[in-house]
Amino acid sequence: MDEFREKGGKKAAIVAIVANTILTILNVAVGIMSGSYALISEGGHTLSDITTSIIAYVGFKIGQKPADKEHPLGHGRAEAISGLIIVLFLTMVAYEIMSGAVEKILNPTLITTPDIYAALMAFFGIFVNYSVSEYIINLGKEIKSPAIVADGKHQKTDIFSSIAVLVGVVASNMGFPLLDPIVGLVIGFLILKTAFEIGAENINNIMGKIPSERFINKIKRVAENSSPYAQNPHNIKVDYLGAYAAVTLHIEMDGDMTLDESHKIVHVIQNNIIREIPEIKYVSVHACPIGLSYDHDQEIDE
Repeated sequence: MDEFREKGGKKAAIVAIVANTILTILNVAVGIMSGSYALISEGGHTLSDITTSIIAYVGFKIGQKPADKEHPLGHGRAEAISGLIIVLFLTMVAYEIMSGAVEKILNPTLITTPDIYAALMAFFGIFVNYSVSEYIINLGKEIKSPAIVADGKHQKTDIFSSIAVLVGVVASNMGFPLLDPIVGLVIGFLILKTAFEIGAENINNIMGKIPSERFINKIKRVAENSSPYAQNPHNIKVDYLGAYAAVTLHIEMDGDMTLDESHKIVHVIQNNIIREIPEIKYVSVHACPIGLSYDHDQEIDE
């Protein structure tokens, strides 16, 4: 699984960096030649994609490092942290684009009407961004990498901004040149929206947001099917560590069992959960005697 993730993460980074390098050069060059500020802004956006792809891959690589003495549960949270660094970078890019757009809106003499080449470049950008973002998001989900998925979602905003560039170019040539910097402003807002969504997702990952009911039920099902002597899995807690999770749960067993018997069953349950649910790497099972009235907030049974 780790080798599969490593290859997938490397492939996603290479595809994103190569595609965005080409788009950045073309967007800026065509934007300057055609006189489209919106297209130059889009060039700044695709330039940010290169940087965020590198950040995402660095976070992914660190997250792949195995557990050590100082990090007994591994380095998985590095992926979520890299997602937050991407948020900071996107916010700075959005500010630069939006401030430039506002300057042109307030000083219309700075505005020029883009030519047809800007529209053709926008069409090309829509096609490339759709293809690349879908590929990266799907690959990120397949290898269960929050950093790669975040990078793919960032890439996907370029689809909408390319559409906005196209609309702005057409409108400018119909006698509404002010729409070109307005589109640049819209692109800035789109980048901010993406930054917010990526930030919320990664903060939830770090803060340990409650997983879906489907995921909890899957853990319950594996635990119950592991042994006929194990009943009522409960008090299930999931701690996400980037692409993987650590789980603790309680399970009821016959109170007359020997310590040796219950110990073996607990290990069978732990091993089955790790084997059948790949995103879980660590499991701790606490055995409770059937019928015991237990306050899960207390440290020791009374």
